[in-house]
Amino acid sequence: MSGWIAVAGLGPGAPELVTPEVAAALSVATDIVGYANYVERVPPRPGLTLHASDNRVEYERACQALELAAAGKQVVVVSSGDPGVFAMAAAVFEALEEGPAEWRELDVRILPGITAMLAASAEAGAPLGHDFCCINLSDNLKPWSLIEHRLRHAAAGDFAMAFYNPRSKSRPEGFARALECLRETCGNDRLILFARAVSTDEQHIQVSTLGEARQEMADMRTLVIVGSSETRLIERPQGRQPWVYTPRSASGERSAS
Repeated sequence: MSGWIAVAGLGPGAPELVTPEVAAALSVATDIVGYANYVERVPPRPGLTLHASDNRVEYERACQALELAAAGKQVVVVSSGDPGVFAMAAAVFEALEEGPAEWRELDVRILPGITAMLAASAEAGAPLGHDFCCINLSDNLKPWSLIEHRLRHAAAGDFAMAFYNPRSKSRPEGFARALECLRETCGNDRLILFARAVSTDEQHIQVSTLGEARQEMADMRTLVIVGSSETRLIERPQGRQPWVYTPRSASGERSAS
């Protein structure tokens, strides 16, 4: 087949955080497929067709992209951040597994990007400097009971934790429940970082503790990082944002919390 499909991460928002590999794929693509907010980040040009769609239709979007590639198009499926982190790469492979056998002959490439978790960590310092895990708090594709199970075990294992999709208008109570789970396991003094719209003009970074954290401090544009028992805060002069980091080594002894 002459067509190909690249699943690309556009990074967290800033144009300079789009990788050269992704920029090169976008420059030769005939078709861009993705959620409307992400497709809007790709400048229009002659010979390029933009296929924007709504949220929560990832599988259908993947099938559309594969059909275009099978017809000879050079297709880039765009995600924010990294396409393999709660994004379109998995959806494309789900469609490939269930779709026509000829789709498996396509040239399929996954082009990594800078995900919000890494961008937020860099803005704050190095809160993910030791062992960490990443959890999507949306219960659209999994039950809340599974989210809570993973939260409690990650906290018990003393991982630093990064949370995507913490709080939406349709399910505002979920993040409050997550905070309560974490307080029960980690105590109130554990550091928590709220990074909203990281790398954009609307970026806002806030460092707090679990005891002080409230559900209103996060929305769907916020990446939340909860530190381990080893995570530390370095105060800075003149009211500047403190640094947060997790040391590269661990004692193996849990804090009293």
